[in-house]
Amino acid sequence: MRRALRLLPLPLGIAICLPAWAGEKPVNWGLCPVSDSLPAFDEAPPPDPKATTPREQLPTEVEGNELSGTSTVPEYQGNVILKRGDQFMGTDNLRIDTETGNYIAEGNVRYSDSSIRVVAERAEGNQETDSHKISNIRYQLVSKRGNGGADSIDLQGSVGQMHHSTYTTCDPSQPLWKLIAPQIEVDNEEGFGTARNAVLRIGKVPVLYAPYFKFPIDDRRQTGLLYPKLSLSGRNGFDYGQPIYFNLAPNFDDTLTPRYMSKRGLMLENEFRYLYGSGRGELSTSYLPNDSLRDKDRGQVRYRGHHNLNKNWQARGNIAWVSDERYVEDFSSRLLGIAASNIKSTAGLYGTGRSWTAGIMADHAQLSDYTLTERALPYNREPRLFATWEEDFGRWFEAGVAADVVRFTHDDVHGKMIDADGEYVRNGTVTEMPGGSRLDIKPYISMPLGGAAWYITPTLAWRYTAYQLDSKLADTLGGDRTPTRSLPITTIDAGLFFDRDTSIKGKSYLQTLEPRVFYLNTPYRDQSGLPLFDTRAFTFSWGQLFRDSRYTGADRQNDANQLTTALTTRLIRQEDGREKLSASLGQITYFEDSLVSLNSNEAPVEQGKSAWVADVNWAVTDRWTLGSTYQWNPKYRKEDLASIRARYLMPQDGVVNLAYRYRRNPSNGRDQLEQADLSFLYPINPRWSVVGRYYYSIMDHKPLEIIGGVQWDSCCLTVRALARRYVRNRDGDLNNSFQVEFELKGLSSFGQDTDRTLRRAILGYNRDDLYLVPPSNIEANEDDYDPNLIP
Repeated sequence: MRRALRLLPLPLGIAICLPAWAGEKPVNWGLCPVSDSLPAFDEAPPPDPKATTPREQLPTEVEGNELSGTSTVPEYQGNVILKRGDQFMGTDNLRIDTETGNYIAEGNVRYSDSSIRVVAERAEGNQETDSHKISNIRYQLVSKRGNGGADSIDLQGSVGQMHHSTYTTCDPSQPLWKLIAPQIEVDNEEGFGTARNAVLRIGKVPVLYAPYFKFPIDDRRQTGLLYPKLSLSGRNGFDYGQPIYFNLAPNFDDTLTPRYMSKRGLMLENEFRYLYGSGRGELSTSYLPNDSLRDKDRGQVRYRGHHNLNKNWQARGNIAWVSDERYVEDFSSRLLGIAASNIKSTAGLYGTGRSWTAGIMADHAQLSDYTLTERALPYNREPRLFATWEEDFGRWFEAGVAADVVRFTHDDVHGKMIDADGEYVRNGTVTEMPGGSRLDIKPYISMPLGGAAWYITPTLAWRYTAYQLDSKLADTLGGDRTPTRSLPITTIDAGLFFDRDTSIKGKSYLQTLEPRVFYLNTPYRDQSGLPLFDTRAFTFSWGQLFRDSRYTGADRQNDANQLTTALTTRLIRQEDGREKLSASLGQITYFEDSLVSLNSNEAPVEQGKSAWVADVNWAVTDRWTLGSTYQWNPKYRKEDLASIRARYLMPQDGVVNLAYRYRRNPSNGRDQLEQADLSFLYPINPRWSVVGRYYYSIMDHKPLEIIGGVQWDSCCLTVRALARRYVRNRDGDLNNSFQVEFELKGLSSFGQDTDRTLRRAILGYNRDDLYLVPPSNIEANEDDYDPNLIP
């Protein structure tokens, strides 16, 4: 009986080996030639995106100019073509022994499918034993531009060997880098390959040699070395990290990174990750024995994970610990990390439903600023039980309640002094910080009314707060251990919407006019006998115009008899819906003095007018955008806040950002902050570009961060070099660093992660970042919600 022909497995050794080298990070192939190094074959079937039948179940079509031989050993000659689904094979001559399974394909052997194209001089083997030998090969990966060649490939079932193989994503006429391996062994069943004596060359210079290493050839992870991390800084000196990956199980792994810093010593960093159907987590640790600069052991532990109990409830934790108060300064390169005075750990059980949220959690703060004492830490919540509920009530009303119960504790304060060397040291004094418990409950009812062009929402709430204080804390507040506060809060929020069609320079626009008023009435209650556990004043802003309290937390509820009046207008381009202009202006009128304050340092709000709050955003063109926020204080007859922002998007993904920020303390009239910030990505030509940032404190007369760098790009290789000078601690000391990264497109990158640094420093360095909301200085409260929680 004559056996059915099968397409020869020519690409097996290549397709399962070399794509494994390609990284998953999207790369820019815009500088590459339009045509591939191995163009598509004219006879190959076109791609069929609608095809659903597996290729193994499809018949093989065979054609050729001549058919000779016998019925058991047919020989096809002249333009022989085999097709099956997306697979194509062509050759000059094909002879098959249907009894034994032996075959020989000679002359202009060509193969292609949806992932690879191959040309070879000769292929021979046996389809019964699934053994094959393919000689003198060139290949092209379709989706990743990878190309190269091999002297020969030997295949035995799922195991193969490539001899004297090469791989690159460069154009063959300009191979800027090339991976050369005398021998690569591949085991498709086990899912890994083994390369021996592999050499990576950039130009003609060998930059990496690996006598023996294994690598994955599919989605299954393999234990082995990852690419190293290199940098140079004045703080750490030469900094080299070598990640070692351990594939412990399909659902958890570990990465151990020995990190050598010439000025500090050898640090061991470890990252353990796990994943299962109901959750995931990550545990990161670092240990540096006998830091040469600090003369002591250093380390940190961080855990982050969650577990979904069901569709409504989730347990999660974010735990962090550092060995000393200088750890963040020494090992953080971000300005935000340096500015943080404490590290907070939280853990709890959180739930959410259609109309409710609830949870129980605890948190604890650790001091991470050596210039401060524990007095600067927030109170720990150990624990906190909270719940919210909101539901429609009848036809016209909505009703709800927000409540929480908290036990507050605080670490003892260990006094500090500055010694003769100018160092902060403990002076031996210890001050106890007593705490207490608090219940806060706020039921409310509202009646939202509205139509297409108007709305009005009156709301009546009642806030009750009760305490159980430690005796030492109560003695400092008048002696009452169980103080309470109870008061009503009334708000009325109303607005109108007007719009009209208009035309500017021949283009159609929709202009809106949106007046809004917000009335707040809260009676005065003496709160001098209440502690301050977690309450502070909001920064005055546009959002503050429409809040029912000017404080965070429940320890203070300000008295108020005030009216906010605000107006917003927008200009929307009709052809594409883009907002060309938005402008808002608002102010609070205080009909009475507001007597409640945090403490004696905060002045009460006097009858009269608040600062004017104005916000304008203008898209001058599709490339130019301008924005400004301004607050004018009529009491001091000067601005409390001024912010100006400008951005220009250049061709070839270039961007320039310019910003000015000023803030004054409205209670005492003193300047708090004045800064200027310039950042840019400037493409000189398609290959060369320069990047930079100059972030300067005008008030302190010193830079906060300076970045200067250059980037060279090509079809297959990108090189970035950055010099950076930045504030490394609260004393304003500066650190210098130098970073270099080589990105071998379609393979990987090694060196420091310059892309991460530039995306943080230059808004728009990656154009996708322009469509994200910029990070706020006030972090979201994880205790009340989690977007990852299953609804």
